[in-house]
Amino acid sequence: MEQYKVIEIKKSIFEDNNRQADLFREELKKRKTFLLNLMSSPGSGKTTTILRTIEALRNEMKIGVLEADIDSDVDAGTVAGAGTKVIQLHTGGMCHLDADMTRQGFNGLEAEGLDLVILENIGNLICPAEFDTGAVKNAMILSVPEGDDKPLKYPLMFSVVDVLLINKIDAKDYFNFDFEAVKERVKKLNPDIRVIPVSAKTGEGMDQWAAWLREQVENWKDRGN
Repeated sequence: MEQYKVIEIKKSIFEDNNRQADLFREELKKRKTFLLNLMSSPGSGKTTTILRTIEALRNEMKIGVLEADIDSDVDAGTVAGAGTKVIQLHTGGMCHLDADMTRQGFNGLEAEGLDLVILENIGNLICPAEFDTGAVKNAMILSVPEGDDKPLKYPLMFSVVDVLLINKIDAKDYFNFDFEAVKERVKKLNPDIRVIPVSAKTGEGMDQWAAWLREQVENWKDRGN
């Protein structure tokens, strides 16, 4: 009987990426730079949330942004217009960023001296959840118009994030969105997750989000001492 070797490609890819992500985090720790990986589906309000975040924290820390898209620079132009250091990452059709791609973007940003770098990941709820980018913390946005059933449909995404922003709460009167059901569902998947309702449009809840992020950045800097 002919003998042949079986290679588990997906497992190998993930293991190698996880090693690269751990090395990248050690580098970030030495630099005392906090990297936030922000994920969501398209249209959830990532860019608007980033702009509000910059507005809330720009007087306290130096901030940079990595904008990832399959093929566009619209969001990077918007962020650059706010006077923030930004670089555009094109994935060439890939639906996620891995640790090496993120490191390349970080190096291209010339992030020396930055306190906080926000990675706006590719807009979908599947691929980005599978790859560790090397970020210190993972966040995601679920917007009210998307519906309260998303934790049931995309459990991995809700399992890997540290904080969930429920965005567009200013539109809650127009949609049948059950906040308590979402909280219950995500807590079953991820008991330690922080849930923060916000409106990036009106600014409601953004002070709570900024306070959480401020605390995380300060804790990360302390770990680098």
